[in-house]
Amino acid sequence: MVFGGVVDGGGQRGHVLLLAGDAAVRRGGVLVAPGVNVAALAMVPANVLLGCGVPADMVCLEGVRDPNTVLARLRVAAGAVGPLFVYVSGRLTADRRGRRLYVALAGTTAGSVRYTSLPWEWLVGELRSRSAGVATLVVDLVADRAAWPLVGEYGTLPGLAGLAGVEAFGVVRGPGTPAGDGASGGVSGYTRQWIDQLGRAPVRPTNVEVHVLAAGSSGLAPGTLVVPSARELEMRSAAAPGHPPHAPAPASMPEPVPVGPAAEPGPGRGPGPEAAVAGDPRARLHALAVGGRHEEADVVARAWEREVSERWGRVSPEAVQCAEIRADLARMAGDFVSATRLWMGAGRARLQWQGVDAAEVRDAAAGALYCWTQIRDRTGALDAGPELVDLLRVLPLLEPDHLRLAELRLAALRTPDHSRGLHA
Repeated sequence: MVFGGVVDGGGQRGHVLLLAGDAAVRRGGVLVAPGVNVAALAMVPANVLLGCGVPADMVCLEGVRDPNTVLARLRVAAGAVGPLFVYVSGRLTADRRGRRLYVALAGTTAGSVRYTSLPWEWLVGELRSRSAGVATLVVDLVADRAAWPLVGEYGTLPGLAGLAGVEAFGVVRGPGTPAGDGASGGVSGYTRQWIDQLGRAPVRPTNVEVHVLAAGSSGLAPGTLVVPSARELEMRSAAAPGHPPHAPAPASMPEPVPVGPAAEPGPGRGPGPEAAVAGDPRARLHALAVGGRHEEADVVARAWEREVSERWGRVSPEAVQCAEIRADLARMAGDFVSATRLWMGAGRARLQWQGVDAAEVRDAAAGALYCWTQIRDRTGALDAGPELVDLLRVLPLLEPDHLRLAELRLAALRTPDHSRGLHA
């Protein structure tokens, strides 16, 4: 399928190539459904994927069995003068010798990898051949048993580091890992979060920002390869203090000022590190959280939220975004009580300037409900439950089962024999 625009006066046009490889299936369960991922991503306007306003073509490849057909499309895309966005989803595999990676195509079997799959080096080579124009590569892959040891040996996807002018992002999950908490309608969590983040913000986030938020919000299984890794993001942030690479603060965000070492740690936490917040710290926050440094991430996030609140108000869109990021950081740290309360606060704040049917309001309520169901302490769950139920009741377009689940669990918590409701 090809969706095109109108050529602009300057003759430059962008190109979007979405490739659905072979599905990854284990024991009858689908680990990644690349066709579903591509179909969902194709609903995002090409100019939004590209991050610019030039007219663009979109090509979706699904069910292709001949790697040379894919190579031809890659060559056309890489030769485009304008900006390029390439997305690849599917199963990552390896040849019998286990020394070369391939993107499995439709019909690929263990014995036909070399003839029916796209060599990873072909993809990298075509991107390397670009002479002009920015390019973005996003991958959402599952490595099978043949490829996973090789991925572990490399510690990354080979060849990406040497691609000048190409931003590469993505995740590679191991064999048998689920699609993530953010999975919806068969769309894997990481891809779903890319779609949601691109559609949520009034000003398009940078690719780094989208990747950071997507990787942090999609419930990736431990051991998932994230590109760029948390270590790489932290090293880049250290090279440019306070300014994540290629990630300037969005136009809708205030220009923060440094917050000194007096930033207060959260209740019950020890003294935190110096929380100097200059620029948008989301890439740094993600790197800290994924690296297990949750207390440091909390200190930086609190300092950022305080500075933004002082400039724009505690219920401003900018401050609420900070609170939502803190909610997800709390979830990653396993602090579901704090995560629940932060999500509820974000939902109530958004209701002050958004309607009950706004996607962001529903997302906040759904985030609060999920985190509340993870609270295993009866007192903590009981304290937050009534407020959550009240929030869900004012959202008539939310899934009705969500409200019923919350009401049943709250009722169970209020009875002496609450064990069944607590773990619902």
